[in-house]
Amino acid sequence: MKTKLGILAVACVVLFVSGCGSSPQDQILGKWEAGESGFKLTAEFARGGKAKLTMFGKTLRGTYKLNGDELEWTVNGKTTKSKIKVTTTEMELSSEGNTIKYKKV
Repeated sequence: MKTKLGILAVACVVLFVSGCGSSPQDQILGKWEAGESGFKLTAEFARGGKAKLTMFGKTLRGTYKLNGDELEWTVNGKTTKSKIKVTTTEMELSSEGNTIKYKKV
């Protein structure tokens, strides 16, 4: 009986740990950078749906929502939706035929 309980306990721990992988919502958090030295674009995502976008030395504040593989963000009253692919080190946003690849800073 103890052996069966031990096996059950190990199986539960394995299932619990495998379910703790990073979700896209957790992976998107932080600061991301795209572009080259002449033109840098920085996007920063915080908990609570707050976002900052910095380009040409100007920082714009806004909000974001992540719905599956779609990122919806609003900056200066304009809402944009993009398809998103995100890992712990890279993020790719695609909309209207354009794709921007970011690296985690």
